[in-house]
Amino acid sequence: MNHLLLDVGNFSEQFKLNFIDDERWKWIVQGLLVTLEITAVALVIGIAIGIVVSAVRSSYDKNKETMKARGGVGYALLSGANSVCRLYLTIIRGTPTVVQLLIFYFIIFSGWRNGVPVAMISFGINSGAYVAEIFRSGIMSVDEGQFEASRSLGFGYLSTMRYVVVPQAFKAVLPALGNEFIVLLKETSIAGYVGIMDLTKAGDLIRGRTFSKLMPLIAVALIYLTLVMVLTWALGLLERRLRKNER
Repeated sequence: MNHLLLDVGNFSEQFKLNFIDDERWKWIVQGLLVTLEITAVALVIGIAIGIVVSAVRSSYDKNKETMKARGGVGYALLSGANSVCRLYLTIIRGTPTVVQLLIFYFIIFSGWRNGVPVAMISFGINSGAYVAEIFRSGIMSVDEGQFEASRSLGFGYLSTMRYVVVPQAFKAVLPALGNEFIVLLKETSIAGYVGIMDLTKAGDLIRGRTFSKLMPLIAVALIYLTLVMVLTWALGLLERRLRKNER
């Protein structure tokens, strides 16, 4: 019993040292807001890039034989765009995220003083490569009869993609897409490499000031875990609603 009371007392002292003294809890809050900000903007960038790249790649895969037979400028443009997209996917998926972040910060945007926008762009471009392949797999999984039926009703290619194919593809890839969002959230923890005060960096700064290894790191881990659990719950709720609308 005395041992338990001693542990509780030590926990209180450590909590006060790490979070109450000098209002260090504000570092955690500030870091959390920066993490959420980077994740949200990078998510929007990633989805935008993913939609464009997946549309180009899937259009090429579905129409290359027909367009190749016809030839002309249209096939050349689509083939060139597809090659650019494949190069982008190869580079982004073939290099570490932290290396990409360092290249963006120290080379491409070396003149920017604020690292947060750089991190948003870097993580967004990185996520876009994975989102693109997720969307492409969903589009390619839609039965070819859906395209033919839509075209027979007078829909053009873009209208068919917008109103028929993409909604079905989105439902099919939602679990994989949700997993990519979770990965993106956790990947932002490397933003501290370029001096950004994110959640992980905040915990590390507290550890450096208090020389307490356990509590700051456990606090950061629990916050990430909570965010992932909330996101997982929200995605599950969205999946159930989409299935309910299908009935």
